[in-house]
Amino acid sequence: MASYSDVLEYLSALDYPAGKDDVIREAEREGAPPDVLRALRALPPVDYANGVQVARSAGIDAAPEVDRSQRAAQARDDHTRVSQHLRGI
Repeated sequence: MASYSDVLEYLSALDYPAGKDDVIREAEREGAPPDVLRALRALPPVDYANGVQVARSAGIDAAPEVDRSQRAAQARDDHTRVSQHLRGI
């Protein structure tokens, strides 16, 4: 499976904004492996502002070490402590 850093590595020289065809062409030119090319070929046909948008649109997770149960726990977590230090101001 293609990783987030793999996609960004093979698109590092691409000028943005770039369309799907430009993204695939650049990855092929850079010698991307088949799993990266497969992920890029599944992209929606829109213009991308940067490599991060490409990786996200390809469904590649930026933090694959965090499993689904951890993500679910984070989503349920009470986020009030994010700005708790500002309450006394």
